[in-house]
Amino acid sequence: MHLAITSPPYNVKIAYRGYADDLPPEEYLAWLRGVWKALRRVLVPGGRFVLNVAPTSIKNFRPIHHDLSRDLRDLGFIMRTEIIWYKQTMGRRTAWGSWRSPSNPHIVPSWEYVLVFSKDQWKLPGDPALVDIDSREFQKFSDGFWQIPPERKRAGHPAPFPEELIERLVKFYSYRGNVVLDMFGGTGTVAAVARRLGRHYIHIDSSEEYCAAAAARVAAVRPPRGFPIPPPSRSSLDPDADPPMDAPEPARTAVRRRNAARAIAGRGPQSVDTGPQTGLRLPRGRS
Repeated sequence: MHLAITSPPYNVKIAYRGYADDLPPEEYLAWLRGVWKALRRVLVPGGRFVLNVAPTSIKNFRPIHHDLSRDLRDLGFIMRTEIIWYKQTMGRRTAWGSWRSPSNPHIVPSWEYVLVFSKDQWKLPGDPALVDIDSREFQKFSDGFWQIPPERKRAGHPAPFPEELIERLVKFYSYRGNVVLDMFGGTGTVAAVARRLGRHYIHIDSSEEYCAAAAARVAAVRPPRGFPIPPPSRSSLDPDADPPMDAPEPARTAVRRRNAARAIAGRGPQSVDTGPQTGLRLPRGRS
């Protein structure tokens, strides 16, 4: 994998399909540490990991972004930067605390954090001919204050990514032809944008409903000319079987990637294009 972009459940009792978003805090962090360890194994040297996480509450405030960045650095990830995603949601505000009084006023976060990490090294090798970000975009995206409204079309998911956020990250941190992963993939925003921008994609989610929505969404987008990124398709392979020794290398590579992705997901189905030269769907495996 060259780039992973995800936003895990925030552990604040959001009603996701197929997941109870209410673990004891230390159990929640330990669970995610297992995900980060598996991710580190499958990233290429210099591969990037983009983690979106929000300030989590007003009462009993727990700075979960500090906990997560600490855990990732302890695992050996290089922290590159943090981006402030300003969501422009103050017009919907209702929780003021003590109105017009210093007694107990509340600051309501109108932003989320986008934390960016690398594996082992700062640089990601790649062909300059496969860069698709222009000068105007590069200058704009390199300012770490991103004003992007939240996604209004939920499509059955409580917290989908806006496509503009993912498009910026994919263009800024990867080359065309790279492999992009979302291991809490929801309804497929990362996978759909990756395919539209000429990247291979791997989508993992514990919900059959979200995976079906993601597969239809990804199939509906078209990659750029000259980048034949396959649509999602089902594999007849036993999800737990190793490939035959005489299988062609693309199939063996696909199964190795599948098994790595399963280690990240740990449970549930997934909908993926497994990368160059193959369109197999990873049969088993949360925008």
